Amino acid sequence: MKLSHFNFDLPPELLAEYPAENRDEARLMVLNRKEQTIEHKQFKDLIDYFEPQDVMVLNNTKVFPARLFGNKEKTGARIEVFLLRELNAETRLWDVLVDPARKIRIGNKLYFGEDESLVAEVIDNTTSRGRTLRFLYDGSYEEFRNKLTELGETPLPKYIKREVQPEDKDRYQTIYAKTEGAVAAPTAGLHFSKHLLKRLEIKGIDFAEVTLHVGLGTFSPVEVEDLSKHKMDSEEAYIEGPAVNTINKAIQEKRKVCAVGTTVMRSLESSVSSNRTLNEFQGWTNKFIFPPYDFSIANCMITNFHTPKSTLLMMVSAFAGHDFMKKAYAEAVKEKYKFYTYGDAMLIL
Repeated sequence: MKLSHFNFDLPPELLAEYPAENRDEARLMVLNRKEQTIEHKQFKDLIDYFEPQDVMVLNNTKVFPARLFGNKEKTGARIEVFLLRELNAETRLWDVLVDPARKIRIGNKLYFGEDESLVAEVIDNTTSRGRTLRFLYDGSYEEFRNKLTELGETPLPKYIKREVQPEDKDRYQTIYAKTEGAVAAPTAGLHFSKHLLKRLEIKGIDFAEVTLHVGLGTFSPVEVEDLSKHKMDSEEAYIEGPAVNTINKAIQEKRKVCAVGTTVMRSLESSVSSNRTLNEFQGWTNKFIFPPYDFSIANCMITNFHTPKSTLLMMVSAFAGHDFMKKAYAEAVKEKYKFYTYGDAMLIL
């Protein structure tokens, strides 16, 4: 399939700038692949589609406040720095994006905070907007990380044009987030409330947790018509023994294994054994899933509505079937479902 197969007209008013007032009351479109049917529900209704011992797989990554604003030495120009990943904890080296990039060259220094207590030196160019920074800070590593958290703000997606609000810190975090390291939230999980998780637990649904630290690569535009030539950025993932055991038992018993989000699906598909069960995993994955693709682990998924030509849409197309996905998206636009981070959700059975 080609990039142009994943284009569609998305009216700008369907991009959600705010989440549903109650997380679990977002709208839910339910796609049944076998019956080729589409139902319209609320997210909390998804409990009706699962039986005891079915498994939901959650991504427990935690978003850290990755967006900093600093001033360039001498000129005082305001520079946005987006922390992508830590390269070396000891030397405080970080991979970042800077904006405006044309002003930032190797050797430049950036000052952060009103007291300028945090300084960074640009030591390398990585891409047109990418730089390697070495942070200079008088204090222990723990104090340095606390400083980053204090100065940083929640990195909302670019399409959200409003100012960041204090509530976004909680809104943009799943309620089961544990392991810090993501620069963006695994958005399908944002719909779960404590109350809904408790109801699922009481019903006997099992949960398994994996970790995939979402990087900006997830949102990088695909710029080649031939999808086989697109390269995904690598993201760090961990799948540990308890999750493997829970998931493999469900596979063996032919129960539902539901990937909550594209990040979970990508993690699971990055560690498949020769007999189509899950292996433990620790490392980096640049798995890119697009049609046609034969999924090995999860047999249902929860996801948000994605933007045109995105790698996320391509994965959903591979899972739902391309024609069925196109039909569902046409209906979502017609019924004014909200798209993207704070948007509505889809359950694909």
